[in-house]
Amino acid sequence: MWPYPKIVAHRGGGTLAPENTVAGLRAGLAYGFRAVEFDVMLSRDGIGMVVHDPEFGRTVAGRGSVAGTDAAVLAGMDAGAWFGAEFRGEPVPFYTQFIDYCKAQRIWMNVEIKPADGFEAQTGAWVAKTTRERYAAELAAGDPAGYPLLSSFSFAALAAARDAAPELPRGYLLDQITADWQAQAETLGAVAIHTNHKHLTPELAARVKAAGYGLFCYTVNEPARGREILAWGVDGFCTDRIDLIGPAF
Repeated sequence: MWPYPKIVAHRGGGTLAPENTVAGLRAGLAYGFRAVEFDVMLSRDGIGMVVHDPEFGRTVAGRGSVAGTDAAVLAGMDAGAWFGAEFRGEPVPFYTQFIDYCKAQRIWMNVEIKPADGFEAQTGAWVAKTTRERYAAELAAGDPAGYPLLSSFSFAALAAARDAAPELPRGYLLDQITADWQAQAETLGAVAIHTNHKHLTPELAARVKAAGYGLFCYTVNEPARGREILAWGVDGFCTDRIDLIGPAF
């Protein structure tokens, strides 16, 4: 039911490196993580870039937006200096760069489709098509454990991903599990529900599991909480504290 890793490094290296960067992937690897969650958004010229915020200012210095900037320009921007001087010059990565690195290092990917407003369907379709092309051999082999898992809070983005590459598994992201969660998940053909552990209860967890879905939580940074939700039947979670919660937790 859940063929994927149980513990996943959030945005690459959690709190130990700048998020959504290759430096983050290296930090995760250094702690033994071969499973990573990260975000993909489209540039102005329609290319997937690994970045979380639609606007610059937090992890990428300057003013402007991802959707208003071409990929080549984004790739030259600094996504590391905000975290520490030793990461100055760490670029905004292309999604394809992340794929190549993860495949070379045998890192499993949970790819969150993170569309800018108004680009939901376009982003979902681009991410799904690009992922399908790069994972053609794994898809042909027919082993779900080798497939990346696409997820999104955007129903429209995930629906577009479903239509573009139905063979790729999808997880529906919900901050809180709503009354109509199952109907939406069925429409999306989702294999899992991804949700905020802060709003999860044992009863909700049991309901999701009884319906046959995988259950994944974000972002668990305390070992005691991790043990608690796993005891409820949660299949896995991502963490920022890769120094406290290891891949074999």
